[in-house]
Amino acid sequence: MDPIQTAAAASTDLSIWTLFMEADIIVKAVMVALVAVSFWCWAIIFDKLFRLRGLVRRAEQFEESFWSGGSLEELYDRIGSRPMDPMSSIFVAAMREWRRSAAKGLADPVRLSLPQRIDRVMQVTMSREMEALEARLGFLASVGSTAPFIGLFGTVWGIMNAFHHIGETKNTSLAVVAPGIAEALFATALGLVAAIPAVLAYNKLSTDLDRYAKRLEGFAGEFGAILSRQLEEKV
Repeated sequence: MDPIQTAAAASTDLSIWTLFMEADIIVKAVMVALVAVSFWCWAIIFDKLFRLRGLVRRAEQFEESFWSGGSLEELYDRIGSRPMDPMSSIFVAAMREWRRSAAKGLADPVRLSLPQRIDRVMQVTMSREMEALEARLGFLASVGSTAPFIGLFGTVWGIMNAFHHIGETKNTSLAVVAPGIAEALFATALGLVAAIPAVLAYNKLSTDLDRYAKRLEGFAGEFGAILSRQLEEKV
């Protein structure tokens, strides 16, 4: 192969590594940022999926113990002060408030406000637990909405450089035009690669977390009703 053919082959090499190495510094920065963001998104996605799956499994185990007919006091003592999942945390918070009121031997008029306090404690605990579970979901939403535009910025910048190079060389052959256009479009492709999984994962995780939150709300309501009935029996 003569030198001209060798140079032409090199200029039309459209491998991913070549496209990155031949890109402008701005386009390179865009590509690196999108790749880093994509990896971070996948880390968040896997962390949330595995964590939520584990929490659902623990919730099922806790509900099995809770509805088994055993003593709530024994269940509270067994869980201790370090619950392993949000549902257990709600149960422990309510039982702690119940025990504090029982230990103080409150009079009947004050005791009547205990269900409201227990409900408030459970709602605060549930809000705190759900806030922790929803952490970093906003990052997925931000990536899903902005990554395509960041990639488009890299594409526009790369096309501008490609046309500038064409103007300097006064050559519109495919060997001159193709690499610059490919480098520019590669930035958009990376933006889509980062955005599409982020959007899909955000929608799925949001749906799963909403379902889990309703499960916690249902448990809190049922547990509050149980404590209220026990309180009425003591009054």
